[in-house]
Amino acid sequence: MARALDRVRLPGTARRAHVTVAPARILQGGRAKAYRPLPDEQRRRAIRAGLAAYRRGDFFEAHELLEPAWMGTADIADRDLLQGLIKLAAGYVHAVRGNVTGLEKNLAGAQERLERADGATVPGVDRRALVARIEAHLEALRGREPGDLDRAAILALLPPPTFGGRR
Repeated sequence: MARALDRVRLPGTARRAHVTVAPARILQGGRAKAYRPLPDEQRRRAIRAGLAAYRRGDFFEAHELLEPAWMGTADIADRDLLQGLIKLAAGYVHAVRGNVTGLEKNLAGAQERLERADGATVPGVDRRALVARIEAHLEALRGREPGDLDRAAILALLPPPTFGGRR
């Protein structure tokens, strides 16, 4: 079969079919994660847009906008920082929906990733202060049953972070 394929010639103007290549993988936190390289300027724009969505209180959009920046870097500390912000956004999506369990799981995941992100920085984000705030939020939630808090009570108890930086 290989010899037969060697004899096949394509006309000079023939185009090959578009082949979709699976995303590269990178080991992060002991697990293989998607890696889709993104130029630095595009990553910075995605981060600015994601933080602007946080400031507007649009946590689902913040999550969506930050995801390409997270998948677009091979730097593990940067990936941990960005994934921590994504988990935090997902936690607040659950808070808005009144889902205490989802909020707790995502806050814990955000805290874990942000703690691992030594050396990574995002303009306007104080990583250490954010980790401390998440810990305080988790402490406030400990011992509460999922039905103890409604949406308004969750958001009053755990106000979302505000980030500085460019608007």
